[in-house]
Amino acid sequence: MSLLDRLARDLPPEALVTDADVMAQYARDQAGPCPAGAPAAVVIPRSVEHVALTLRLASETRTPVVPRGAGTGLSGGANAIDGCVVLSLHALDRVLSIDPATRLATVEPGVLNATLDARAREHGLMYAPDPASREISTVGGNVATNAGGACCLKYGVTGDHIARLRAVLADGTEIQTGSATVKNVAGLDLQRLLIGSEGTLAVVVEITARLLPARPACGTLVAFFPSLQAAGEAIVALERPRALSKLEVMDRTTVRAVEDLTRMELDTDAAAMILAQADTADAAALMEQTERLCVERGATLAMTTLDEAEGKMLMAARSAALPALEKKGHCLLDDVAVPVPRVPALLALCAEAAERRGVTVGTFGHAGDGNLHPTLVYDARDPAESQAALEAFDDILRGALELGGTVTGEHGVGTLKRDYVERMVGKRERTLMHGIKQVFDPLGILNPGKAY
Repeated sequence: MSLLDRLARDLPPEALVTDADVMAQYARDQAGPCPAGAPAAVVIPRSVEHVALTLRLASETRTPVVPRGAGTGLSGGANAIDGCVVLSLHALDRVLSIDPATRLATVEPGVLNATLDARAREHGLMYAPDPASREISTVGGNVATNAGGACCLKYGVTGDHIARLRAVLADGTEIQTGSATVKNVAGLDLQRLLIGSEGTLAVVVEITARLLPARPACGTLVAFFPSLQAAGEAIVALERPRALSKLEVMDRTTVRAVEDLTRMELDTDAAAMILAQADTADAAALMEQTERLCVERGATLAMTTLDEAEGKMLMAARSAALPALEKKGHCLLDDVAVPVPRVPALLALCAEAAERRGVTVGTFGHAGDGNLHPTLVYDARDPAESQAALEAFDDILRGALELGGTVTGEHGVGTLKRDYVERMVGKRERTLMHGIKQVFDPLGILNPGKAY
């Protein structure tokens, strides 16, 4: 029997998709320039047993398997390969338990990030990781890329909030990693290998996440600067005390796009806009200090609020950055990070790449931890514009490495940045990564050609 015949025999009808038009909807993520193939089938498991069965049959037939969450990725990591099985985990979406005593929540991989946080808040707790896509991205997908977000300045990335994982290996066998205890140093840290592995080592089917006490109402600052240099210097000064929970930046191109979309009456003449938040009991004093530092470094306007609703409204401008730029054309979203003292240089680098290549670059992102998202806006139907965008993209990646940074801070490598991995980590180090994959996935069927 063929693989499709065996899947059809052993899976319920609702778990198997073979219609070409429907499968096309599962063939790629949000990374526009990355190629995607045509899957032979899409499996939508309703249980861990369905996942194990699919992987076991795929191993027996040497069929590639591409794990997928909600498809919100930005690096081509969930893009199909010709003849593969796309394993879409979005229907495994139950919150299995929340334990306020241990501050642990156990969920299936298809649970949305925002859903987990909302359920935690019913118990006076919160799930801290907050990628901009939290309303539509899954916890499983966040684990696969070790997703970040604006919270990373204070709370860290997804991996810092994972206690345990349950996963299925390529041959269909199960493993469990981590511990419910606060400390655990038994053996090698297999869990840290799985987090951020982009579906190349195993398929995560259950996540136990650590929760935190829900934060108090925030203080929020917005400040506008006459130059990128002044904004960059303010970012370095504001990050130094390490007291803020969020510190975001948007350049003029991004601010203007957001203003066109939202009509929030932002200062579209300013070179850059900074947004900062604090979630501590002394937020009022901290916001006063933050405002003063911005003014001292040349802000043309700086204002703060302790009203939580007003703060959410101001932060909505940052959330609108990518949708606003997407209104201007096709977008190629970058994701580079540098040490915070090099943020002024990174802002300048992005502006120089835009001028050199004659393309529009809107730069925004998590300035407080040095992770920016220069976004190239172009007409993908125009070969010359597409080529210029790719050249600017390359300029920014190479420049970030020269500044001592990384080619991806939170989106993952996928296929979009695979060619930059060895340049960043080294040839021998990349060989070690391949050796680790060989141990987990000796036949090489899990998301081949992705990440490293």
